[in-house]
Amino acid sequence: MNEPTNSKLSAELSAIDEQLAAVEKELQQLRRHKNELTEKRAAIQRRIENRCGEDDASLADRWDRDGFPWTEEANRILKENFRLDHFRPLQRAAINAVMSKEDAIVILSTGGGKSLCYQLPALLAKDQIHQLRKLGIEAAALNASTSKEEAKQVEDAITNKDSSFRLLYVTPEKLAKSKRMMNKLEKSLSVGFLKLIAIDEVHCCSQWGHDFRTDYAFLNVLKRQFKGVPILGLTATATASVLDDVKEMLGVQAAIVFRAGFNRPNLTYEVRPKPASDDDCAAAIASVINNRFKNESGIVYCLSRNDSEKVAASLKKLGIKAKHYHAHLEPQQRSQVHEKWLADQFQVIVATVAFGMGIDKPDVRFVIHHSLPKSVENYYQVERPLDPQKFSTVCVSLSLPSSAREEEGAEKKKQFQKAKNGLYAFEYLNTDPAYNHPNLIIPNQIRTKCSSEPNHSEPMEYSFRTN
Repeated sequence: MNEPTNSKLSAELSAIDEQLAAVEKELQQLRRHKNELTEKRAAIQRRIENRCGEDDASLADRWDRDGFPWTEEANRILKENFRLDHFRPLQRAAINAVMSKEDAIVILSTGGGKSLCYQLPALLAKDQIHQLRKLGIEAAALNASTSKEEAKQVEDAITNKDSSFRLLYVTPEKLAKSKRMMNKLEKSLSVGFLKLIAIDEVHCCSQWGHDFRTDYAFLNVLKRQFKGVPILGLTATATASVLDDVKEMLGVQAAIVFRAGFNRPNLTYEVRPKPASDDDCAAAIASVINNRFKNESGIVYCLSRNDSEKVAASLKKLGIKAKHYHAHLEPQQRSQVHEKWLADQFQVIVATVAFGMGIDKPDVRFVIHHSLPKSVENYYQVERPLDPQKFSTVCVSLSLPSSAREEEGAEKKKQFQKAKNGLYAFEYLNTDPAYNHPNLIIPNQIRTKCSSEPNHSEPMEYSFRTN
């Protein structure tokens, strides 16, 4: 094999040098472009920080007012379609923001009317669909129980710009697993029909939240895929770190944040002992219902489906019109139970905590927790059925274990600490300025038992109520 000549080697070297020079030139251009983007990004971040630093009073002055092009129509829809005389705090601000094509996150107390923040703009969960249809508003939900025929009707409606359809409820799980649904939404946007994306329970997007759900992570594509469509996030509870995580994850770093206070002045919290046996506990619950809430609607929350069935059966034996409700019932059965409760054929729903999502029953007068909620946030979330304009009752049971065998000592101690922490957390509501709740009553006998070692013989219940 002949060796290449010096001349050929020189030519190859020259060609490589020329390519390297071209690459270096491209790198210089890329570095300049990177620096420009970095400076532009920093400038945008400064603008975002300045805007996000706006205090609540300034935000209210700017957004929570009349004078927008749609104000007259929004007020008319509020009265004629929703049969309400006035907006609740932050509702008007959130509506004005999203109608102005701004992303927004609304942290509004449960029962404060978060749903209206996206329902009304749609005119300019299952229960909400039922209520909207009663108000003459076309809406639907796509979930596991939706028939193929109904799904086809919905898909046709959202891609027809002349359709009278206004609201589609769909789970993150459905979006994550259905390319067809995402394609239909893209077409809906292309014909000018998709106007707003609302994400309820938006704290579930955050890995730092108390209720993180993996399919919510899929929602990070929405801002990129549906350009120009404002995103409205809604939640009742979000810490500063969760809020930052949500904004970053959804790509709405400049979202306007509307934050209401957490105090529910219509609620008074009372702590009381809980009977040790299941039968005595059911009897105590029945006594509260019969003596204080005769013929009034309410909810009893349990941590497990087994407990919900047992407690419902016990209350039924005691003359309470009660029915259990949990995720393992057939969809049709859940729907029947829910609708009968809405129609007052059942007085009490005995359910797991997920039942609280999306309840729209204005006459719910009491909530009783048969078991300790997993967190203060979970407790706060299930206050949602209570009408903030009226006095209501919330009962939360924080059960300490009864005497246990020696091998159960570790679990017993763990449960005791959990209950004790729960009591301290609710005491915190009474002292922290962010909550400033004056109506927390804890009897000394319970306060004393919670400050001692876990060697008592009976469970304890902390019941939080108002009269």
